Amino acid sequence: MRIATFNINGIRAAQRRGFEEWLGDRAPDVVSLQEVRARAAAIPSGVFGRYHLAYDEGEFAGRNGVAILTRHAPLAVRTWSGTALVQAPGETHLERVELDPQPLARGLGEFANHGRYIEVDLADAPITVVSMYLPKGGLPAHLQKPGRMRDAPDGGARYDRKMRFLSAFARQLTRSRRTARARGRELLLMGDLNIAHTRHDVRNWRRSNQAEGYLPEEREWFDSIVSPRTLVDVVRRHHPGVDGPYSWWSWLGQSFVNDVGWRIDYHLATPHLARAAVTAGTDRDPAADRRMSDHAPVVVDYDF
Repeated sequence: MRIATFNINGIRAAQRRGFEEWLGDRAPDVVSLQEVRARAAAIPSGVFGRYHLAYDEGEFAGRNGVAILTRHAPLAVRTWSGTALVQAPGETHLERVELDPQPLARGLGEFANHGRYIEVDLADAPITVVSMYLPKGGLPAHLQKPGRMRDAPDGGARYDRKMRFLSAFARQLTRSRRTARARGRELLLMGDLNIAHTRHDVRNWRRSNQAEGYLPEEREWFDSIVSPRTLVDVVRRHHPGVDGPYSWWSWLGQSFVNDVGWRIDYHLATPHLARAAVTAGTDRDPAADRRMSDHAPVVVDYDF
């Protein structure tokens, strides 16, 4: 079973850059998408081919949006917002469906309608698949230096929001993992987590110690959600002790050409499923001018 996660940075832009060709050539059985960034009416017709679509667009037009593509109609769909857009192959419109309400961990309510989380129960394997887009965040107030930041100083507001999200999501993730186990299912959390976990996950790790996405407290949080008994970083398990394989490169300068990247897109699987992975890596675009997104798809083949 081939499973991929891909931050496409806008479905319309990704389509123009070759998303449909990649989808047809790689033929994954399941695809987790982040930053779809389109209202239902704006999603190009037929762009997802013969896949079933489950999509949480969120409340912010042109931002966020997470989706899961499956070859078979999922047995169940769950979002934090309580609604989802679904589409079967060959249909020309997305149908909004009301879902069974899901209990949310304390602190997640403020993020429920942001289009950052969707999960499905696969029909052809005992796996619950999650597509997740974690906030990018920002710097704490004491690290913000006017004139040395791309974004205007905000007094640490984006940083504080991300830390609130991380704290609440850790509780929710534990609940989701235990619920999947009680249902006889493995859990596979995929997506853009906007954190490089270790020094092997960011090329310029020394200078990144005071950069959002590699702050010590962010990496400590990542430590707390992975372990041999809870969730396993599948790609790192297949590439131990080496730099990369990176999954994100800035559009600026020669970052892509020189492989000055970050690994921030993950497959985090419960242990039994992680052991079933036979290949794992990124589909790095062949050239800078042929990039589909600033991210690369992360693809794992599971013999499950």
